[in-house]
Amino acid sequence: MAQMGAIATRLDILTQRDRVESLPPPFPMSLYSTLIRPLLFQLDAETAHHGTVEACRIAGALPWVPQIARACLEFTAPELKCEVAGLRFDHPIGLAAGWDKSGRALRMLDHLGFAFAEIGSISAQPSLGNPKPRLFRLPQDQAIIVNYGLPNEGAEIIAPRLAAHRMRIPLGVNIVKTNFGPGAPACSDEAILADYERNVSLVHRHAGYLMLNLSCPNAAGGKDFYAQPGNITRLLQWLKPLNIACPVFLKVAPRDDPAEHERLLAEADAFDFVRGFSFNLPPGKPATLRLTTPRSAWEHLPGAVSGKPVEDLINRCIAGLATRMNRQRHAIIGTGGVFTAADAYRKLRLGASLVQIYTALIYEGPGVISRINRGLCILLAKDGFRNVSEAVGADLPAS
Repeated sequence: MAQMGAIATRLDILTQRDRVESLPPPFPMSLYSTLIRPLLFQLDAETAHHGTVEACRIAGALPWVPQIARACLEFTAPELKCEVAGLRFDHPIGLAAGWDKSGRALRMLDHLGFAFAEIGSISAQPSLGNPKPRLFRLPQDQAIIVNYGLPNEGAEIIAPRLAAHRMRIPLGVNIVKTNFGPGAPACSDEAILADYERNVSLVHRHAGYLMLNLSCPNAAGGKDFYAQPGNITRLLQWLKPLNIACPVFLKVAPRDDPAEHERLLAEADAFDFVRGFSFNLPPGKPATLRLTTPRSAWEHLPGAVSGKPVEDLINRCIAGLATRMNRQRHAIIGTGGVFTAADAYRKLRLGASLVQIYTALIYEGPGVISRINRGLCILLAKDGFRNVSEAVGADLPAS
């Protein structure tokens, strides 16, 4: 009987792979790479970014356009459905924070093929961010350099916007300390904590989950504060009386250091509303980044590198943290250099339960989401997994 069951399972897996491979091709990525991307790349990076978000905002309000986009871009399969932190997802691929900073294109984000989307970072007060220019492309490395400094319209404006649109997919809201600009005086500890508290109080009822950004590499204040032992605990104590209505994740600096991972887990342990973690970009341009673009083209540019060059560092961080944490209680949302199904699958097998993309959209367009998901189905079938959740942590040592 056991042998017959194994044969049936194998036949199911082969049928699953054949089904995926026989499906119609996804939204033609060549349309983006041959027509749309060359036009966007004629513009400076921030102008192209802002124009794309505004185009999506306008398109989202037009009759039938979101539905047509969804029909072209969405791909789902039973084996990709998963549940993380009590939330249900059609597949594990989502949009990382930083693309829609103020939640202006929510209607269209619901229909671009993502299983979830994270907006922000949002601060309690409006912020202009850092001086321009502050976004740069490194095409040779499939990377960008980001020095935005958290520009956004502020929680008091954004919260009603979130309340007015009920998302079809889970919506993450990335929360950060207000950046008052490069020349602003340092904030007191209490002012930093109060800034987060005010922000969370305004938006948590309108979010699928909150991502507390404790490590933005391009703004002063918060990232240094939370690097000090005990301050994550202080923040969570401030937030506990709010009775936050959704799961909370902590976004921390990508330190490949077991002691840092242990500290993070110890500080979060007493707070049941914390359901997981994510890793931010490394500040500056550390030597661990392997850039092939000549140094003269980027060493003078301000900001942090996003895309392929950060992949290895963040993968090590994911594996290190996942090995130490209670995976029944906490989950990891993986980011950093995801362009292909193999990239996403690697993060899943290292312990990430969900995976976000951002830089891949710039270079490959929205069709990349469907391509990654189709590839994941084939990879899962090849390795004998019935569901994507079975692959999470498959490369970690047995506990």
